[in-house]
Amino acid sequence: MNITIYSTPTCTYCKMVKSYLEQKKVAFTDFDVSKDQAKAQEMVRKSGQMGVPVVDINGKIIVGFNKPEIDKALGL
Repeated sequence: MNITIYSTPTCTYCKMVKSYLEQKKVAFTDFDVSKDQAKAQEMVRKSGQMGVPVVDINGKIIVGFNKPEIDKALGL
């Protein structure tokens, strides 16, 4: 399973989504889009917006901390 999170250090929902995935023992790659312009552009291209967090689970894009959508994409 390939999971990418686009986040910023000051975003509360970003922290919540990362904590949630850690609780579920799910590995993910986190990109700080406030420091990485290329990843910020990639996030906008995938999601169509600037807001964080953006979670990419095997190509399924979830904007924000949407637990039901995250669980569904993870098959939980």
